[in-house]
Amino acid sequence: MSDATLYDRLGGEPAVGAVVTEFYDRVLADDEVAHHFDDIDMSEQRSHQTKFLSAVAGGPMQYEGDDMETAHEGLEITDAEFDAIAAHLDGALREFDVDDADREAVLEAVEGFRDDIVEAAYGL
Repeated sequence: MSDATLYDRLGGEPAVGAVVTEFYDRVLADDEVAHHFDDIDMSEQRSHQTKFLSAVAGGPMQYEGDDMETAHEGLEITDAEFDAIAAHLDGALREFDVDDADREAVLEAVEGFRDDIVEAAYGL
């Protein structure tokens, strides 16, 4: 099954959704980053993030949200906060026994959005 997409190897939408749920449970328990979600409808956010990660992983879902820079503009996200959130994603992927190569592929894809998410005035 060498032609399977990362999305397929992760287990499709149900598995990506489970990872996203675990991810946000970890994020919301982290006082350093949880404040970014104070006024967010988390049910909608989880659905939105599931679609985003599915699309990034080569799945059939279409991401229809704002581009990353627009979506995160004004949130004053720092490099340290980005790193903390990426670590929570890594932890969630590990929780579901995603193999190292696939876990690294997801984290690499997310890392590709750092410049759009971290605001230069607040980054390191």
